[in-house]
Formats: sequence, structure tokens, C-alpha cells
Amino acid sequence: MKKQFEQIDISGDVGLKVWGQNREELFKNAARGMSELITDVSAVPESEQREVHVVAESNEDLLVQWLNELVFLFDTYNYVCKSCSLSIVHKKLKAIISGGTFDPSTSESRLLIKAATYHDLSLSKTNTHWEATVIFDI
Repeated sequence: MKKQFEQIDISGDVGLKVWGQNREELFKNAARGMSELITDVSAVPESEQREVHVVAESNEDLLVQWLNELVFLFDTYNYVCKSCSLSIVHKKLKAIISGGTFDPSTSESRLLIKAATYHDLSLSKTNTHWEATVIFDI
């Protein structure tokens, strides 16, 4: 699979189309894609690790809550996720995220994401991969 994610332009908002060989890779690629919407991740130092736990009733809920947890970390601490390792067992996601503090004087500011939404949310498994579409309020 070539693409991990691509930006979808939507009037007044922004979205991502995301792919992964499995559910865990899909969630990692969604996190990376969202971080790239915020800034050029290559300019953010990878200086800190954090642990994130999310519990949800469905894959769709888990994806939205996962991304919104990353939005919370950015809003509260200016923390940008560069990479992560994660596992999903039943309805629980556990992740170790690596990244650092976003500094607008050294990193490009792109979009200010308010939240991942349920608007036009889709998440499905095909014969060969997983794919999702998620829309963000900006």
C-alpha cells in the first residue's frame, strides 16, 4: 500500500482519507495525518513520550476519541505526535506516542484543529486493507 493518508478539502473544514494494512496501522496513519495538518512534523523535536488510553464502543468511536485525545494534548501542552506504537484489544486502545512541543517560531503553523467529528465518518475493512474518512472542525 503506497498512501498512508491524503487531505480532503471540505468547505469550512478539512478531512483525511486514511489507509492501513490493519486497524492499528490505520489509527497510526490517522494520527500522523492529523499531525501533518497541524504542522510539518519533521520540524518538531521527538523529545518526549506519553501514554494514551482510550476506550470506546465501536471502531468509529475509538478513532474519533483517539484523534480527539491527540487534539487535547496539542491544545493543552502544544504537544505534537510524530510517531506512535499502539495496540487495540476489543474496545481498548493503548498507545505510546513520541513527539515534542510545537514551537511556532521554529515550526510551520498550518491548521488549528478543534476536533475530530462524526460528520461523514467512515471506517471499514476491505479484503486487503482498512480505510477511513474523518472530518475535522477547524
